[in-house]
Amino acid sequence: MKFYQKLRIFFDICVNLRVRTRNITNVCKKSGKTTYLRQKKINLGGYYYYFNLNTDNIITIKKIAALANVSPGTVDRIIHNRGQVAQENVDKVNAIIEEYGYKRNILASNLALNKKFRFAVFLPKYENLEYWKSQIVGIEKAAIEFSKFGVVLDYFFYDFNAVSFKEGVKKVAAFDCDALLFAPIFYEESVQFLKEYEKKNIPVVMIDSNIDSNTVHAYVGQDAFQSGYLAGRLISFAVKNERQVLIFKITREIESTSVYLQRIDGFYSFFKDNEELTNFKFSEVTIKDSGIDQLNLEMFSGINSVFVPNSRAYIVAGFLHQHNIKGVRIIGYDLLKENIEYLNKGVIDFLINQRPEEQGYMGVNYLYKKLVLQETVENIHYIPLEIILKENYFPVNKKSGTV
Repeated sequence: MKFYQKLRIFFDICVNLRVRTRNITNVCKKSGKTTYLRQKKINLGGYYYYFNLNTDNIITIKKIAALANVSPGTVDRIIHNRGQVAQENVDKVNAIIEEYGYKRNILASNLALNKKFRFAVFLPKYENLEYWKSQIVGIEKAAIEFSKFGVVLDYFFYDFNAVSFKEGVKKVAAFDCDALLFAPIFYEESVQFLKEYEKKNIPVVMIDSNIDSNTVHAYVGQDAFQSGYLAGRLISFAVKNERQVLIFKITREIESTSVYLQRIDGFYSFFKDNEELTNFKFSEVTIKDSGIDQLNLEMFSGINSVFVPNSRAYIVAGFLHQHNIKGVRIIGYDLLKENIEYLNKGVIDFLINQRPEEQGYMGVNYLYKKLVLQETVENIHYIPLEIILKENYFPVNKKSGTV
């Protein structure tokens, strides 16, 4: 129902327009008591809506206090778990709350107090990086959606080097906020940062990378090990003859640990778990992303399949396409424009989509549920592994068969 329709219904109630009433009976399952509920029936465009008129059966703090023979202030302290209250009164109030199903309207309380929830967002700089731009799109989408409930985001960005990251850590550590959304790109530095940050005793949710530390924090993203395991299965799919598989590592300095290695570990684990796949032989090549001119034909001599454990599969695909080398199965990650280009050309066979926009959105959504709604939320939210082929890639802007 649209907003203006809801507004019209509200005014109908206020001025008693086109109102019919009805009485219905309500039988309490526990006590067996029968009560009568009077409702108004609103006619709006041929549809009827019923709204409760009497409030006799609506449980409030004042009514709980009267039933328990205590003050409303005592009930409030019990509900919010603050201050000292006699255990006898705690038991009475909790029993009444359970019987009548009282639930505190958290959103209404926050709005009445004009309460703000400041979330710090600590991420790599995203200029010219499609993957991180998509993360920001998801984060901003959530920020707009939850801003009406007092959620405010403060951004802290760092360059892809340890010096910039450490400078950002100091700023984030000094910033007063209610929660943190964080991409732990630098493994050792991130472990140390989270250990110190734990003293703040506020919720932390990680996106993109989940690091193993002694602290317990939330994570939204893919299971890196499982994504590598899946890549191994895709390499082996429908292959019976002997295959030479190349793990092509095009890395920044920061990708020598964490997610990058977990994917490679998962890839090898697939073949260890399937010992009958003896026809696969493996080799590795590592180059820096600044040294892609080091690619040469000898690297791909006799190679049947290539696994690129990050978003740079397009670099390998471009080289093979340029030199007219065909029949090499390539598997990589992320729906970057360059990757999609070679996917559509049939040079890249599979892309594992990490859904970065969804990661960003769900990261903020986790903090919203945890802090604003005060709900119990699972600490781990794995994004499903999505396999993209040329045949099932549909851009967002695809219309009527045109791309």
